[in-house]
Amino acid sequence: MTSITLSEFRARQSDYIAAAQREPVEITSRGVGRRAVVVSPDFFNRALEALEDQADVLAAAAARNEIEPRVSHADVMAEFGL
Repeated sequence: MTSITLSEFRARQSDYIAAAQREPVEITSRGVGRRAVVVSPDFFNRALEALEDQADVLAAAAARNEIEPRVSHADVMAEFGL
């Protein structure tokens, strides 16, 4: 990952946005450390999908651990007249 200061980013913004298409670019600031990370839209979309998948896995695990009484498939079908 490339790491640059905020002033470097301001001076060569288009260069660093182009670089972010290949790898994340970390923007730092004196005294604060990491301020932002610029990534490509593809990287962002893949990261977001991974987070959503992880949330789905955790929700499914929680649902399996619920203690409410379970309803059989046959009972659900009968309830809806199927």
